[in-house]
Amino acid sequence: MNIPRLIVRELLFRRWNALLSLVSIAAAVACLLGALVTLRTYDRRAETELAAREAALHEQMARMEDNYRKITKNMGFNILVLPRDQNLTDFYSENFADKLMPAEYAQRLAAATNVASIRHVLPMLQQKLEWPEQRRKVLLIGVQGRMTYALKAGGEEPLVKPVPPGTAALGYELHHSLGLTNQSEIVFMGRRLKVSAVHPERGTIDDITLWVDLPLAQALLGRTNQISCIVALECECGWGNLPLVRQDIQAILPDTQVLELAGKALARAEARREAGQNAQEAIDRERRGRAEQRRQREAFAAVLVPLVLAACSLWVGLLAWMNLRERRVEIGILRALGLRQTHVAVVFLGKAALLGLTGAVLGAAVAIPAAAALAHTHAAAALQLIGWPALAQTLVLTPLLTMLASWIPAMLAAQQDPAHVLREG
Repeated sequence: MNIPRLIVRELLFRRWNALLSLVSIAAAVACLLGALVTLRTYDRRAETELAAREAALHEQMARMEDNYRKITKNMGFNILVLPRDQNLTDFYSENFADKLMPAEYAQRLAAATNVASIRHVLPMLQQKLEWPEQRRKVLLIGVQGRMTYALKAGGEEPLVKPVPPGTAALGYELHHSLGLTNQSEIVFMGRRLKVSAVHPERGTIDDITLWVDLPLAQALLGRTNQISCIVALECECGWGNLPLVRQDIQAILPDTQVLELAGKALARAEARREAGQNAQEAIDRERRGRAEQRRQREAFAAVLVPLVLAACSLWVGLLAWMNLRERRVEIGILRALGLRQTHVAVVFLGKAALLGLTGAVLGAAVAIPAAAALAHTHAAAALQLIGWPALAQTLVLTPLLTMLASWIPAMLAAQQDPAHVLREG
């Protein structure tokens, strides 16, 4: 007998039974492939959105750190370089350095390419003296007319605005008590100067400071090419590590001593680090959120897909069992006509395999366009998400699963005694 012909006739004769099996198989395959496309679409979108989110957070972190940099920069310099013979007791009691060092030290430090621990450099000449025209004590400070930078910080805005030649900047007590404002004119040690800036009240010795450009201060004090100190700003690598800063600076200027204003350095370090930590924590929270959503989707698919496959297998097996009970007499007649047990089993299992393969193809044909529509993409992209290996495995495993579901009914059908069946029938 022609086995393939028997399988086709069996399907056509019991078309409703075959159709129900076909629909259940197609639904199971569509569910499986749809879940696969949904998960992979989510993964791709999550990666894209997370990358965009990380880029935005990194940009936000950069802006935040820049804001902190600007805020903490206003704290001023936090590294002080003094001549080695400067007595620190005198320095702390008088609030200025009375020993001197060559002015070219500042240029040497600024030009050094191997100093990694500082960024901004500013030479200063300081001396307490009497303003002869006003008969009051002032702290004269001369600063370089243009800010000097370490090469590592080229192009950054200076921390202290330079004092233009022929002008002076006044502390609060000086301009307030004398009624001076911007653009007022003063005479200091015989030099006529225009007021270029008036400082707010600070409650420190800064309130009696009179700032001029460095060459003028050197000329007034007779200190040509000399300075009292160099102030500098630590870079991030040197925060809280005074030995490193000293090592870098004293390698260039061995006959100096280096002090760190720890409070300002620590505040600056903590502010910048907090900005970075906040942004990194936000990125980590985003990653954890995405991973949790992915885990929930996987857990749902891990329950849904096996449940659908189990229901489909049970349904196919049940339909095969019902078909067996309805066809007992026909099977007995076929056996009496010479159809072997193996042939009977092959007919039932071949029918299940054909239904499984057809259902798999139909399920894929439904799942791919539907998944593409839900994912707002085209069918080729959805097929690419599934992948040819996964699709091939589905087309191979589905017939095997339907054959397995029909195995017991097929074996029972093959083992029936035709004489017993016909006698009962």
